[in-house]
Amino acid sequence: MQDTYRHKGLRKQLIESLRQKQISDEAVLRAMDKIPRHIFLDSSFLEFAYQDKPFPIGSGQTISQPYTVAFQTQLLTIKKGLKVLEIGTGSAYQASVLAEMGAKVYSIERQRKLFIKTKAFVQQHLPYKLNLFLGDGNDGLPAYAPFDRILITAAAPEIPQPLLDQLKPGGIMVIPLGAGDQQDMLRIIKKLNGEIIHEQHGAFRFVPMLGNIGND
Repeated sequence: MQDTYRHKGLRKQLIESLRQKQISDEAVLRAMDKIPRHIFLDSSFLEFAYQDKPFPIGSGQTISQPYTVAFQTQLLTIKKGLKVLEIGTGSAYQASVLAEMGAKVYSIERQRKLFIKTKAFVQQHLPYKLNLFLGDGNDGLPAYAPFDRILITAAAPEIPQPLLDQLKPGGIMVIPLGAGDQQDMLRIIKKLNGEIIHEQHGAFRFVPMLGNIGND
């Protein structure tokens, strides 16, 4: 799929709008400026790809609002070579931002049809090596743990203990916590001595984080 001058221009406008909304991590902004978000959406949404809005991608899931992607990624403080676990692959847009920043990305999707569709898309259209898995995100990936960073891209009613266990000492987890209509964005820092610190970073709205594997 083409990335035209018009798409690039719209992307520049989006990046400037993110700056105005206090996204200050230039590495995040550079990655999002480079990645053509429109290729992750159905063609009917091409005209809207660079609006700061979420859009449906099937199986009851959405591609997150660009501001939310930027905000969560900024909280993670990504550095090249960090091993990152993402819960909720979706369209793989967020995973691509992490990979563009130099992270080694492991991502879990629970919806089988969406997983198959996204895996094929990644292999055909993206330059990144993304390690994609079908599974229950609540369980994480113990065989690949520990992780330097863990990112949850759905509303979690509680912090899954297996994910906390798979976070490396000195690591960071970002999770939208809450079972209601809106969630508190938490940054969880696991100190080298194992102590857990919680930081609150405002209210957001996410689709619910569900268990087990769905066939939608």
